[in-house]
Amino acid sequence: MRETDLPLPDGGVLHIYDSGDDGHADAAGGSGPRLPLPVLWHHGTPNTGTPPRPLFPDAARFGIRWVSYDRPGYGGSTPRPGRDVSSAAGYATVLADALGIERFAVMGHSGGGPHALACAALLPDRVIAAVVASGLAPYGAPGLDWFDGMAASGVRALSAAVQGRAAAERLHASGASYDPEFVPADLQALAGPWSWFDGVVRAGSAAGPGPHIDDDLAYVGPWGFDPAEVRAPVLLLHGALDRVAPVAHARWLAGRLPSAALRVGPEDGHISALNGGGEALAWIRDRAAD
Repeated sequence: MRETDLPLPDGGVLHIYDSGDDGHADAAGGSGPRLPLPVLWHHGTPNTGTPPRPLFPDAARFGIRWVSYDRPGYGGSTPRPGRDVSSAAGYATVLADALGIERFAVMGHSGGGPHALACAALLPDRVIAAVVASGLAPYGAPGLDWFDGMAASGVRALSAAVQGRAAAERLHASGASYDPEFVPADLQALAGPWSWFDGVVRAGSAAGPGPHIDDDLAYVGPWGFDPAEVRAPVLLLHGALDRVAPVAHARWLAGRLPSAALRVGPEDGHISALNGGGEALAWIRDRAAD
């Protein structure tokens, strides 16, 4: 996995990851040998952007090239307070242009889901497919009780974000603990391959609460796009028992996105929904071949 700091127009840097392309710059279209297909991973909160190692074997099997970046404030990327969800499209453009990638798919987990959708909505000529696992719907989405079914800790944190940065900072400074209310399938996943999250959460928390607060403010603020603008095919993976991002969010998105497929695991929660990640990569590969 190659890591690089890319300069940004505002003087900051974007820390990016690239699993390599074997000498090929683009995988979409063309004839002859199948080329690596770039998939841009969007990480959750608080994580860093290192791509999901538990999915590396499936990625190799399906010819996937992982690329990703630390959202501003996390890992090696310069903080940018006030960023919104739609800013992900700009960072994706910087990354793709630097790596010589014209077209790519996107995949996001948890808070990475809205950022993946931003790329699909705002870069329609570049994003060929999107996967959203355990993602959120926009705050204030019509017909959705946004907090219903959410863990009490999540309601407290995101309600503070609705009140603004000062309230969110006060909550983090209070030392209030966060309980995601993981279900047995989540705990089993975290004890197995998805123990990978231990490392990316530690790394994502190392800079303090700033980027976490920036994420929460972005989730409950205007996203800068409407999911109905997404024209690329979207696969929604969700756990019926998810208490971090309740399944009603995925059902709302499925009804709003023009070309969406929804797969709900009846016993899955927020983490174990990613057990379907290998099938999701196969789905992306099929979309790229269409």
